[in-house]
Amino acid sequence: MPESVFKRLREALEAALASATPPEDLYDLAGRMRAALVDARASLSEMREAAEKTDRELALARREIETAERRRELAAGINDAETVQVADGYIARHRERAVVLERKAVAQREEIALAERDVAEMMRQLEEVTKRRGTIDAGRSSAEAWASLGRAGVDRPELDAEQEALKARMDRAAREAEADVKLEELKKRMGKG
Repeated sequence: MPESVFKRLREALEAALASATPPEDLYDLAGRMRAALVDARASLSEMREAAEKTDRELALARREIETAERRRELAAGINDAETVQVADGYIARHRERAVVLERKAVAQREEIALAERDVAEMMRQLEEVTKRRGTIDAGRSSAEAWASLGRAGVDRPELDAEQEALKARMDRAAREAEADVKLEELKKRMGKG
């Protein structure tokens, strides 16, 4: 299950980074990316729970080995060959089980680390799409406002080069501030508070 979630996530991220994405699709894309991120976090939580279960099973197998070894020593101390033989078989099975569980635990930790990196990358890409969407929205809002004023008979005043540069810096600062606010809101919603 986690594999399909991460596949969908990667596809959403690749689509977000494609430079030819039309502005109208950024809202939809950001929504799909958020949904994929929620799925990925849920899968990551499930993976952590499974790893904890494996750790508990491994601890139990190790306790079983210790118990069987104590019983074997006691049986050997009273020359009970039959009990020693049974204990040896029990110890061998539990050691084999412990080896398998150790490998499983290592694999699960590696899978969790990979998933954590994927989630972090998804969050970074979602932030990028959100910033890009904010920039496009700001430009579109300004253009729509001037177009509306133009239809009402108000001409856009001409600005000299210095005023244009100042306006561009102010516009950029406003977009960055808006993006920062949206990023903080996103972080709060995603638990990064």
